[in-house]
Amino acid sequence: MQSIVLILILQLVYVPFLTLRTIFLVKNITFLAALFGMMEMLVYVFGLSLVFSGKQSMLAMVVYAIGFGLGIFLGAKIERKLAIGYVYTTINTQNKNEELINYLRNEGFAVTIYVGEGRDSNRYKYEILTKRNREVELFQIVEQFEPNAFIISYEPKSFKGGFLLNRMKVRQK
Repeated sequence: MQSIVLILILQLVYVPFLTLRTIFLVKNITFLAALFGMMEMLVYVFGLSLVFSGKQSMLAMVVYAIGFGLGIFLGAKIERKLAIGYVYTTINTQNKNEELINYLRNEGFAVTIYVGEGRDSNRYKYEILTKRNREVELFQIVEQFEPNAFIISYEPKSFKGGFLLNRMKVRQK
């Protein structure tokens, strides 16, 4: 019975490592990806050896699979909490909301505004690049000031320059 519990625990460690390694690779954080990959393989080999050592019980294999599924769930939760990277958010409103713009800027968001032609009237487009861990906060602020705003956010793969990077350089000095 101990080995069954150990298999489950190992899967709950292994799969989040796998998830984080993949995310670090996608985000081009190669040192951490390599570190997590090494730890992932140690746990993987040890866990698999428990499943296939001695009598190969069906229960051990089922627990291994269940642990994998639970590990994916746990890894996704951890990744959402870490929120590594940046988001590029586009907000569209029917009116230029100076109060929203000023509030966002006071909260440290860089906001660029454009005027565009909508079907029935002009539309105002706000572009914001921010750290991913502030995305929920940004959506909440916009919802507070512009409940009918249309909002889309993307994860940029790479970018160069701009307010956000200049601000980070100032903090590092």
